[in-house]
Amino acid sequence: MDIKTLVKVTSRAWSLNILALMQSGVPGRQAPLLSATDASRTSFAASLDHLLNLSLLERNPGHGHPLRPEYRLTPKGAEIAGVAQSIIEAVPGDSEPALLRRTWTVPVLAVTATPRHFTQIKHDLSSITDRALSKSLHQLEERAWLKRDIDMAARSLRPIYQAANTGARISRAAGLIGP
Repeated sequence: MDIKTLVKVTSRAWSLNILALMQSGVPGRQAPLLSATDASRTSFAASLDHLLNLSLLERNPGHGHPLRPEYRLTPKGAEIAGVAQSIIEAVPGDSEPALLRRTWTVPVLAVTATPRHFTQIKHDLSSITDRALSKSLHQLEERAWLKRDIDMAARSLRPIYQAANTGARISRAAGLIGP
């Protein structure tokens, strides 16, 4: 999966969870998915619509009621759902599920598989604002999912960020391909 696709998929709170649950065999109906995620109906519906718009999910023809449709993964969705399941499984237990639902957590960890400066991360995640990146880096560093070191070789001292611990497992699970 490339970084642009990862950013699109993770832009809704429950998208990764929905994909991972469907990959693991939870039926594609709203009630089982909603109860498995513990999401609010509004947030869940927004994530489900988002996945439909990205063509990762489709209505399962001939199944479900018009008011309670059933969904299935598209071929592209099945591929991304495997990655989503790996990302969810990289977090031990239920230690930080809320942090995974934040928009920039997974993309930031994915691009920091190797040491990166702030400007390099911002370049890789072209649509992120300075404030959002700074906040994400701080939250990830607080939970030790990201390691911050100072680049002593640079003329002016600059921090370098790299995924660590659980963050490194998530970064490997994301398995980015290409720019």
